[in-house]
Amino acid sequence: MQSRRIGAVEVSAIGLGGMPMSIEGRPEEARSVATIHAALDAGVTLIDTADAYHWHADEVGHNESLIAKALASYGGDSDGVLVATKGGHLRPGDGSWTLDGRPEHIKAACEASLRRLGVEAIGLYQFHRPDPAVPYEESVGALAELLDAGKIRMAGISNASPDRIRLSQEILGGRLVSVQNQFSPAYRSSEPELTLCDELGIAFLPWSPLGGIAHAGELGSSYGEFAKVAAAHGVSPQQVCLAWLLALSPVVVPIPGSSRPETIRDSVAAAELTLDADEITRLSAAG
Repeated sequence: MQSRRIGAVEVSAIGLGGMPMSIEGRPEEARSVATIHAALDAGVTLIDTADAYHWHADEVGHNESLIAKALASYGGDSDGVLVATKGGHLRPGDGSWTLDGRPEHIKAACEASLRRLGVEAIGLYQFHRPDPAVPYEESVGALAELLDAGKIRMAGISNASPDRIRLSQEILGGRLVSVQNQFSPAYRSSEPELTLCDELGIAFLPWSPLGGIAHAGELGSSYGEFAKVAAAHGVSPQQVCLAWLLALSPVVVPIPGSSRPETIRDSVAAAELTLDADEITRLSAAG
């Protein structure tokens, strides 16, 4: 497994996104635990979650609790696994997503995440999404306070613009280590953020790198160039997509969501797939 860096921490080049294991349509818990264990067996050392990854209103933090359970029951060594979680998003239980970027909410959410994950400090804590009702600098200021208090070891932001990346870096005193934005063949609008992260040496974590839960399986049929390159290498279009993302910049760490052991194993194999310059150019021009 190739490695990349988030702040001072070395992580696997491919991470595991936990959301599909906890929202609507989620599998039985045993399959989810098996998926997490398969990821660990394959060398994954980055797991992405959030307190908002749940289905019903009374199960906030479902995915965090699931990951904590899977790590505790894993037969191997999981001490080097970085669990990245987020706060600032809410799910009332009716299928909608709401926002709360108030500093007091973010700090309380962090405390709850600490309890669910069973750790003294969260490895990477990220502000989930800007709240228009709260000044952005106040929300990010809460991350600075959590860092100073030792509640979190590293801080990141998600769904951020270039201006907010720069502002966050200033507020955090140069301690911003990651930006998690949507990026995939279907969604290229975060290219300016990726470029800025590359310039600043900040990890860029593409969420829904395969196009999202509903569309990941159709990637090859939707983007023919990915299917062609996949056929040439004898691998899946999804694997080609992740290898392409890795080739865009050394700061990119994709976090494909998975709820099956076989899909995360396929994703992890992308770290060993080498694309030539012509293939990368063709893939970048697709979509």
